[in-house]
Amino acid sequence: MNRNEMVEEIIRLKEKKNAIILAHNYQIPEVQDIADFVGDSLKLSQIASETDKDLIVFCGVKFMAESAKILSPEKKVLLPVIDAGCPMSDMITGEDLKKYKEENPNVPIVTYVNSSAEVKAYSDICCTSSNALNVVKSLDAKEILFAPDKNLGSYIAGKITDKKIRLWHGFCITHERVETSEIDSARERRPGVKILVHPECNPKIVEKADFVGSTSQIIDYVKTSSDSEFYIGTEMGILHSMRKVAPNKELHLLSKSLVCYNMKKTSLEDVYNALKNDVNEINIDEDIRVKAYNALKRMLSINA
Repeated sequence: MNRNEMVEEIIRLKEKKNAIILAHNYQIPEVQDIADFVGDSLKLSQIASETDKDLIVFCGVKFMAESAKILSPEKKVLLPVIDAGCPMSDMITGEDLKKYKEENPNVPIVTYVNSSAEVKAYSDICCTSSNALNVVKSLDAKEILFAPDKNLGSYIAGKITDKKIRLWHGFCITHERVETSEIDSARERRPGVKILVHPECNPKIVEKADFVGSTSQIIDYVKTSSDSEFYIGTEMGILHSMRKVAPNKELHLLSKSLVCYNMKKTSLEDVYNALKNDVNEINIDEDIRVKAYNALKRMLSINA
C-alpha cells in the first residue's frame, strides 16, 4: 500500500467506525495532515470531551490519550503507539503525590496535564501551559504545590505575588536541552528577530526570550505579528502547523535539540493499524478515572 492508498484507507476506516483523529502540534507532518484536529493539550482535551464520535484515535503520548479517556469513559480511545510516553510524566507517580498530600493536607496541588491518570487523581486541579496562570490565580490558598514541571511552575511563580509556589523537581527533557548560548548566537546571527519560547524551557532561557507561551499562543503570536521572521523555542513539530497559518513568515528553530522522540514515534502506518485493528486501547481503573476527571473538569471550567 503506498502513502496515498494508506491515507484513503484511514479516511474510509475513520468514517466506517465513526472515529475522530486528534494530533498534537508536535506530531510528524504526515500525521498532523490526516488529523481532524491539531492542537495543544488544552484544545485537544476540550475536543475529546465534546466530540460525539464513538472512537478517539489520539496521536500523541500516553498521558494525552489517558486524558481523553478520563473525560470520555463511554468512548474507545486508541493510542497508535502504546509506548509513546512522556519522560516528565514519569518523574512523578501517584504514590509520590499521595504521600505528599498526606504530609501536606492544607497545600492544594496543581498538576500539569503532562502527568499520568493516577497523578491527576491525587491532584486538586490540573492545568496546561496556556491556562496555568489562571488556574493558580483561581485557588484561594496562600501556598500551593505545582507538579511536575519545575520550569513551568517557576514561570508562573514569577507572575504571582500573593502565593508561595512549591515546585516538584520534574522537567521536559526536550525543552531543558536548549542552552542560553543558542539564544545569544541567534541574536548575533539575526539581530532584531524575536525569540518565542515555551515555558517548559529552563528559566534562564525564558528570561532571555521576547515572548513566552504555549504552543497555541506561540502560533497565534506568529500569525498576528507584523514581524516577518522568528526564532521558535519549542518542539520542531510546531513549525508544520505554523507554516499553514502563516505561510509568508520565515521561521527558524532556536535549537536543533528541540526534538521529542516520543512524539515522533507515531507514523501514518501506526494510525492505520490502530484504526483497522482497534489496538492499543487505553483503559483506566474507574476509581482513578473519576478522581482524575474531577481535577480535569475543574480545569476546563476555567478560561485560559
